[in-house]
Amino acid sequence: MNDKIALITGANKGIGYATAQGLGEAGVTVLVGARSPERGEAAAARLRAEGHDAAFVRLDVTDAATVTAAARHVEEAYGKLDILVNNAGIALADGGWSTSELTLATARKVFETNVFGAIAVTNAFLPLLHRSEAGRIVNVSSEIGSIGTMLREDLPFGGQQPGAYGASKAALNMLTVSYGIELKDTAIKINAVTPGFTATDLNGNQGTRKVEEGAKIAIDMALIGEDGPTASFMSDGRIDYLNGAIVPW
Repeated sequence: MNDKIALITGANKGIGYATAQGLGEAGVTVLVGARSPERGEAAAARLRAEGHDAAFVRLDVTDAATVTAAARHVEEAYGKLDILVNNAGIALADGGWSTSELTLATARKVFETNVFGAIAVTNAFLPLLHRSEAGRIVNVSSEIGSIGTMLREDLPFGGQQPGAYGASKAALNMLTVSYGIELKDTAIKINAVTPGFTATDLNGNQGTRKVEEGAKIAIDMALIGEDGPTASFMSDGRIDYLNGAIVPW
């Protein structure tokens, strides 16, 4: 697979970095998308030290200029893109995290990264994905964006308020379906995935799964073959309370 090129947003740490490692181990050239040149370059250097083909691409999903510049750079340097992993995401709330305390400013900030950023990046790189023989898009979502899961009080996250974060991931899930319908007659497949409750900076490292476990489903879906699914919401099948790999919308 050494001719495959993958771009992962928010890849300088956490699940994004573990995804880059896994794709690198599969022989894919990985482009570390990150806002900070210092952190992004350092992450790419670590990946190269581990034996992977990796490079840093400055990319702030909330900054249209960097998105445009990143797409232009990838086109000039590689001529195509085979895999896009929309991993960058934030979780913010106000007060005691109840929805009634949520301010519009916080909600807009969450959606700016988790939803609008994914749209901006996907649309910017779609022309390059169309040049791939088998383009793959993976949207890193969450079971907290699953309406079917959050209404089940017998499940670990059920009955809790998903807030702006959950609403943004539900929106990302619908965008996955929307893109999937548009691209169904092309070689591009797009899927949403949940890493499960993974210990990252997003949750104060309180998660119960390691980043390598959380990244597995993103890696797997990035490498699916022609017979793989599209417009689906998947887990790795090892999150017991989800009862299988297919996550309810």
